[in-house]
Formats: sequence, structure tokens, C-alpha cells
Amino acid sequence: MLSRTADHLFWMARYMERAENVARMLDVNYRMSLLPQSASDVERQWRTALDTMGQLESYQKLGGAFQALDVMRYMVLDRSNPSSIYSCLRAARENAHAVRGTLTSELWETTNATWIAMRSFNQVGLEGDGASEFFEWVKFRSHLSRGVTVGTMLRDDSLHFTRMGTFLERADSTARLLDVKFHELSTSGKHDDAAEYYEWSAMLRSVSGFEIFRRVYRDVITPKRVVELLMLRRDMPRSLACCMEEVYKLLQQVANQRSAETERRAGELAASLRFGRIDDIFGEGLHEYLTEFIGRVADLGNQISNDFLVPVVEVSQSQTQTATTA
Repeated sequence: MLSRTADHLFWMARYMERAENVARMLDVNYRMSLLPQSASDVERQWRTALDTMGQLESYQKLGGAFQALDVMRYMVLDRSNPSSIYSCLRAARENAHAVRGTLTSELWETTNATWIAMRSFNQVGLEGDGASEFFEWVKFRSHLSRGVTVGTMLRDDSLHFTRMGTFLERADSTARLLDVKFHELSTSGKHDDAAEYYEWSAMLRSVSGFEIFRRVYRDVITPKRVVELLMLRRDMPRSLACCMEEVYKLLQQVANQRSAETERRAGELAASLRFGRIDDIFGEGLHEYLTEFIGRVADLGNQISNDFLVPVVEVSQSQTQTATTA
């Protein structure tokens, strides 16, 4: 496969996954902002959301208010924000168009139709119940894209690079969410059990993990169990362990003469999660562990680009923004 073709497929999948991750975070924070609470709590929630998505510094430079509509406008519609849903879906479509002959007609039509629908969306659609409906639409279109990808593409390198982009982006997003959100929730100083329950359950819902948590643990939601689920459970689709195991397997499928070191690094990272213990991670320091993980994922993305893809010109979210909690 040509490096340029693999590059477009890889980034097409990453941008589609990123759009879904942004929608998930915004949806959960919007729902939380509707609960009875002080204005300072609402502002804190939106600051945390922007921090998780690596956009806090950029948003602060614009001088925007930390209110639902202002933040959502920036993260959904702002064309100058490369991580807005608008920009992500546009980039996914542009990458798909560049390799249209490699995609199945169903996948191309799905990606193109998503972008066409996104272009007609405006700020009015974010008001009232429209916001949640829009976020559900973004998640549905991402699910549809993945389903069409797996259901119609040949099991060759095209599919492998597409899936690799999805899982690498998902690992980065989950790690950022855990790092920023855990720090914010564990240091908020709240002692209201009901408030803490809604905060932690909202975090789980943002990664479709609430029902899974109930099935696995069948008990009260605790920070350590949430972290264990989202880091070490290989049967949790959005966990770090699951994502990195998939990346490692895919690298084995597309291996070439230059990729041995990249494959080794991916395998080492996957093994550390597969055999890791949650008590050891907390003993080391969760923030330190996740900061290192995010850096290793960024390094792995660079290695993949060097071994298989076109050298990266547009720097990914995982390369430009490290976790900012202290």
C-alpha cells in the first residue's frame, strides 16, 4: 500500500473518532450543567471539559465565557478550531475523498453524507433539547461509520490502518479524560455523596461505561474501580488496555522491514496494561502514569508515521497537548 493512501485512511478514522469523543464529552457536561448547582460549579465543569479536550488555553485566549452555549459553539461550530466537531468531520471527509477509490461505496457515502449534514447545522440547533439530539447524531454517525468500515471493507492493509487510527485516537482520549477528570473530581473538596455519584457516573457515561461498570462490579461507584475499568479491563471497548492491544495486533498485520521497533513499543505498552495492577498504578501516581502513557502514545503515533505514513505536517491532538493537571 502507498504511504499516502495509508496516511489518509489512518487520519480519516482518527478524525471521525475525535468528533465522537468531543460529542461525548460535551453531551455529558451539558447534562451535568442542567443540574441544580452554583455558577462556579458550572464554570468548573466547562473548564474541565475544555482541559480534557486540550482546548482550555486556546479558548481562554478568545476570552469566551465558561457557559454551555459559548463552549459548545466553540467546540462544535468554530471553523478555526481544528478540534471542533465541524473541523473533525470536514477533515475526515477530505481524507476519505483523497482515497475514495480505496473505500467501499458505502463507507464513502456514509462519510460524505455526515459532512453534508454537518454543513447545514448552525448555532440555533445547540439551544434547548437540540444540543443533546445533535450529540447523539454525531455518536450515531461515528458508530455507523465504524460499522460500515468493518462490515464492507476487505480485510487487508486498508482496513488495518483505518482501525489503527481509531484505536490510537481512542486511547489518547480515554487517558486524557481519566487524568483531568480524576484530578478534578478527587480534589474538588466535595463531600456530598449524591453529587459525587452523579459526577463519577457522568464520567462513565461519557465513555459508554456506566452499564458495563454495573455488570462488572455490581456495587457502588468508587474512583479506583472507575480507573481500573477504563485502564486495565481488556473487555471494556474504550479502555487503554483494549485499545493498545488492538493497535499492537494491527501493527503485526501491517509489519514491514522498518517497523520492528514500533511493534515492540506497542507490544510493551499493551503488555504493561495487560499485566498491570491498579494498586501499583496508584502507588506510582495516577497522574504520572497517565502523563507517561499519553507521551508514549504520541511517540507511537510518530513512529507509525515514520514507518508507514506520510510525515506528519498537521500535528495531532495527542502530540500538541499533554495533560495539564498537577
